[in-house]
Amino acid sequence: MRPRIASLPPVALAGGALTVGIGGLYLAGLLLTGGEIEAGTTVRGVDIGGLTREEAARKMERHLVAAGPRKLAVQVGDRKGAVDPGQAGLTFDIPETLDRAASTGADPVSVIGGLFRSGGDIEPVVRIDEDKARATFEELAKTLGQEVRDGAVSFEDGRVEQIAPRTGYALDVDAAVGALRTPFLRGATDSVTVLPARETRPKVTAEEVRRAVREFAQPAMSAPVTLTADGKRFTLPPTVLGEYLTLRPDDTGRLAPELDSKGLRAAPAVTGALNSLPTTPRNARLGLEGDKVVVVADARPGVKVTDKALGKAVLPLLTKSGAARTAEVTTQQIQPEVTRENAARLGLTEKMSSFTVNFEPAAYRTTNIGRAVELINGSVVMPNETWSFNRTVGERTEANGFVDGIMIFDDRYTKAPGGGVSAVATTVFNAMFFAGVKPVEYGAHSFYIERYPEGREATVAWGSLDLRFTNDSGKAVYLQAESTDTSVTVTFLGTKKYDRITSVKGPRTNVQQPARKVSTAEKCVPQTPLEGFDVTVERVFHDDGRQVKREPFHTRYTPRDEITCEEAPSKRQP
Repeated sequence: MRPRIASLPPVALAGGALTVGIGGLYLAGLLLTGGEIEAGTTVRGVDIGGLTREEAARKMERHLVAAGPRKLAVQVGDRKGAVDPGQAGLTFDIPETLDRAASTGADPVSVIGGLFRSGGDIEPVVRIDEDKARATFEELAKTLGQEVRDGAVSFEDGRVEQIAPRTGYALDVDAAVGALRTPFLRGATDSVTVLPARETRPKVTAEEVRRAVREFAQPAMSAPVTLTADGKRFTLPPTVLGEYLTLRPDDTGRLAPELDSKGLRAAPAVTGALNSLPTTPRNARLGLEGDKVVVVADARPGVKVTDKALGKAVLPLLTKSGAARTAEVTTQQIQPEVTRENAARLGLTEKMSSFTVNFEPAAYRTTNIGRAVELINGSVVMPNETWSFNRTVGERTEANGFVDGIMIFDDRYTKAPGGGVSAVATTVFNAMFFAGVKPVEYGAHSFYIERYPEGREATVAWGSLDLRFTNDSGKAVYLQAESTDTSVTVTFLGTKKYDRITSVKGPRTNVQQPARKVSTAEKCVPQTPLEGFDVTVERVFHDDGRQVKREPFHTRYTPRDEITCEEAPSKRQP
């Protein structure tokens, strides 16, 4: 018998043939695809099919990057701008893009599958450098951001001005960082990207502006208003009213009118009209019949127009028309301290003291003494109040009515504003001395002046030395002051606390002789010599015919050096 040859199953043969076929296809696929980019693959129109990664990367760098947009148009609110993608950190990520374009692997199924398909167009991958993007958008926020603006109404030279409201936009930097990825990927250069922003709507709307203009602003500027204060009639035109008028929003955004009453009260149109009103009360003027006080002129109240009263009168008129734009301003009556009716009740019944200082006539003395007397005359010092020479007379300046004169400065005579006023200070001091009221501050001249009582005289200097006394008499005190070209007299009217006050002067002690000096100072004043000395004066109080107390006043006078004035050597003729 011949041996039998076994036959292979059909399936096995087919499988063997299949195995050989697949192996051939796998080898062919590796050869054709290069193991990397599938045929027909493009990225943004750049054909990279069949290239190695390195070749594809170089080609994409040449073409893809060059084809990217140079500027991207953006918008925040209604403001437009442009962004440089490179500065904003936007780039194409070539390695990531190649990973997306490359075949999925080297396994047989992937390789053989690549023989039967085309790679197609691949979207490039966009990379964002967030630090650069954030820095770019923060700068962009400064230029494209818009502050919210409320609607408003203002007044200019009597005209109504409207300001339209505006919505505010603030770029949301965090949300904007990724907003340009898509337009950059599309390469969009002709479209505008609206960036995310926080919107703030105005509190005062356009509708509210129109209402405020219609209901208040236009009527307010339509005509003048007429006011009457204590019989004085005056008119304020729209140009003046508008300068002090505003419309301010309340919490709900409604515009409400406000009038700067203080500014309006100080406006020339108002002060000029009210200057004729007696704003300062005038005390009753007192005189003497013998030693008894009489009223020689009645008091006059002052009239005050306050800021509040002016505003209260004006504001309601602004929405009215015609004759209704007229009103009376409420005034305040400022009553004087001393009147015919209350003079006796205040204790202004008799002469307490009077003193006169005589001096040689000089034009500057007449002016300065007369001005100081004018300011002092009629002063009323209520019980326990303190009177001040400097506060009453004020600084001795040209603006206050004083001129240059001779006064003592640095232990010598010199020229200065207000010279001669010390004669008034000395007169007040002596009237105070003999009225028996309490001295608070005083100072004598540095050296003795012969026309004044030794140890009973006073000088004043603005900012450094004052003459002050406190009225401890228990009743009001009235200062009556008057002057001539050669004398000044001050009288205290009130109620005597003591029957009589006298002065006792002690001897000169610690006597010092003066020196002789030559001065070339420009304002040099010749000076005669006089010894310096100490002296004590006692104020003696008498009541019911007996002495009740003594009060010493100690004074030290420096020597008055002899001063001879000579021309400075540099000014002498050769």
